Amino acid sequence: MSVREINFDGIIGPSHNYAGLSLGNLASARNAGAVAHPRAAALQGLEKMRGNIRLGLSQGIFLPQWRPDVAWLTKLGTDVGNAEPHIRAAAMSASSMWAANAATVSPASDTADGRTHLTVANLVTMPHRSHEWPQTLAQLRIAFSDAQAFAVHDPIPAPFGDEGAANHMRLCESHGQPGVEVFVYGRSGGAFPARQHVEASKAIARIHGLDPARTLFVEQSEAAIAAGAFHNDVVAVANERVLFTHEQAFADKEAFYAALRVALPCVEIVEVPASAVSLSDAITSYLFNAQLVTLPDGAMALVLPTEARETPAVWRWLEQMVAGNGPIRRLVPVDVRQSMANGGGPACLRLRVVADPADIDPRFLVDEARIDDISRIVSHYWPESIAPQDLSDTRLIAKIEQSWLTLVDHLALSGDLYP
Repeated sequence: MSVREINFDGIIGPSHNYAGLSLGNLASARNAGAVAHPRAAALQGLEKMRGNIRLGLSQGIFLPQWRPDVAWLTKLGTDVGNAEPHIRAAAMSASSMWAANAATVSPASDTADGRTHLTVANLVTMPHRSHEWPQTLAQLRIAFSDAQAFAVHDPIPAPFGDEGAANHMRLCESHGQPGVEVFVYGRSGGAFPARQHVEASKAIARIHGLDPARTLFVEQSEAAIAAGAFHNDVVAVANERVLFTHEQAFADKEAFYAALRVALPCVEIVEVPASAVSLSDAITSYLFNAQLVTLPDGAMALVLPTEARETPAVWRWLEQMVAGNGPIRRLVPVDVRQSMANGGGPACLRLRVVADPADIDPRFLVDEARIDDISRIVSHYWPESIAPQDLSDTRLIAKIEQSWLTLVDHLALSGDLYP
């Protein structure tokens, strides 16, 4: 069995817009009302995937969701033409592109039954995301349909908010070996909601059949949430034996670090001190919302947004880090500015799955040739720009629907995913 880490990126959908729907997401609020560029956004995301393939990494995709979400609007007793603007915007949201919120994943080496378990996130805290999970679940059940290799679970019931892998980390000696799974939850974030409920995290650990001795539940710091770290992956990221984190990410970091060292003695903790990089700079630059990956030669690289390079304190610290003898040896800036302007960096755009690619539906795996094909469709069909006031335009809606149908038909998934 050829087990490896596969990054599944969400293709940014043709309804990508800046409606400012995400309370606690500073970039989303800052750019509310701005003109978005769906075509550029999707092409930026595809180029990030291409870059990862060229680094020697395995790459998968998730498709955009059908928008507007007519079924959700119907349950609310309205339609896209008559809905109030904020409801219409929620029905048109392209936020499923942030695949880190699609599900929580536990590899087969961690679970009691030796299968990889995926629990789709309920995303109940934010109305515009709360209706994503049925379409996400449909894709998960197609991509990971091999019942001998995978178990795909329904969402945790409300009111226990679960936002998926964005609040989950896994550390291990190597991807295919048993790991320590870390569930990060929130209690309070001042004016902003804490989106991950501890009871949701505990339920997922039980459902996935994890070893309690190798499962940690860690509270995110109130200061981090209040500063705009609405998910843990805005202030910390892990890969194999390395935890890369801001000093102020956790409510009780010393207890967490001690428990982690007991569970995984080989762990290396790379902590960025607040005296060098403030929480504000870390969140503005999305320093930690990066893909920390292991390259084929065994070295680790940080695939991070270009905004990190443009934030002096952040880039200065990173250059000092890679010049030293630490485990992270390479910096790979990528341009995902359209996603960043809505509050999602490179790590938000991907869900990590450790599995044998042979067990996965090949329609969800890509190489450079398939990215070329998808890029051509995006370049031809995706709207060039969308302003929030455009969301009721029937011509725009027709273009968005045609864009989706063209892509899904090209990937031979229309019979499975037709809305």
